[in-house]
Amino acid sequence: MAHTARTRQLIRRVALAIALIAVCALGSFVAAGANNRPTTFSDSGPEPQLSRILVEIERNRLDTALEETEALLKLYPNFRLAHLIKGDLLLARSMPLLTFGNASNAPKEKLSDLRDEVIARLKAYRNRSATADYVPRYLLQMQSDQKHAIVVDTQKSRLYLYQNDSGRPRFVADYYITHGKLGADKTREGDKKTPVGVYHVTSSLPLNKLGDFYGTGAFPINYPNEWDKRQGRNGHGIWLHGTPSDTFSRPPKASEGCVVLANTDLDALAKNLQIGLTPVIISNSIEWLSLDDWQKERSSLNKKIDEWRSDWESKDVNRYLKHYSKKFQTKDQSLEQFSQQKRQVNAGKEWIKVKLSNLSMFRDPGKDELVVVTFEQDYQSNNLNNQMKKRQYWVREDGNWKIIFEGAT
Repeated sequence: MAHTARTRQLIRRVALAIALIAVCALGSFVAAGANNRPTTFSDSGPEPQLSRILVEIERNRLDTALEETEALLKLYPNFRLAHLIKGDLLLARSMPLLTFGNASNAPKEKLSDLRDEVIARLKAYRNRSATADYVPRYLLQMQSDQKHAIVVDTQKSRLYLYQNDSGRPRFVADYYITHGKLGADKTREGDKKTPVGVYHVTSSLPLNKLGDFYGTGAFPINYPNEWDKRQGRNGHGIWLHGTPSDTFSRPPKASEGCVVLANTDLDALAKNLQIGLTPVIISNSIEWLSLDDWQKERSSLNKKIDEWRSDWESKDVNRYLKHYSKKFQTKDQSLEQFSQQKRQVNAGKEWIKVKLSNLSMFRDPGKDELVVVTFEQDYQSNNLNNQMKKRQYWVREDGNWKIIFEGAT
């Protein structure tokens, strides 16, 4: 098909109008750190094919682009973005293309949503951050029975799935997601934001109790957690869920605060979720650590936790209490009340043994330097033996890690 130079320029706007940054920088996006290190990424979802389509458009090979688009629609029949691209490619055979979405009756708002979606998809696909040598800073240590962990990057509209590989997080897959209409950092009921913090999946809601709006499933998370409550954050009903049956995906910012995936992606993810165990860490933007730095941070925190355990066994209450923040509180005790109780209890102890097992450490991605630590505790003394699952929040205070909250889970 022959085109004038002006027509070719207009045709390219099919791609440029919807993904200007991605298409113009084709081949130049590198993983975080800009060191051209090898990347590992998932080809799940439409991004690889969508990227190839826009490459063919940029090269002015519209027939090939159309073939790729039709193949994409066979895989995802209700992918609205692909339908719109197909419509533009068909129109390009008979008229110059002035912008993305050339149908005369195309709603501007819908076109804007689709443009935002393709930009989010392609920027994340071409600027892949998940690598073999770098891991999210937050996954410091997973429990032995936690098979997978989820990390969400709201700025990139991306969810990353990691597997517990003998204690080291190993990248498995990544998926496009929708989050809150007004962004992240939820603080109150109805603010249409997605929370930022360390959470876990609490249940799986049966399909017969869900409307079509939630797609093929819904998995609530424990927002607000203890730290959220302490910060005065409220609200409820934050879920991982799917899309209506007639919708493949939604714009990047379109939910009331939930994390929303395409049904095909949710179904794939659901196979790896463990109710009550799988951590879901939601961040505005993921910090990545080299494996060396990750190991140093992990070892440093493990050392502090073991010092706390050892000082508890020593029966020296002052040594034990030095691990607690000046702002420490439990659900029903201040630091002063907690300290008084520990002195009274220890006065009747001849010996104490404390064993910790199945320990996890997840760094909170919020503004505070905070780590959520969970473990199984086996406490033995001359007059009391008990076992419990405990959760602590460790915060950086005056340059040292201190416990600011603890309680049974």
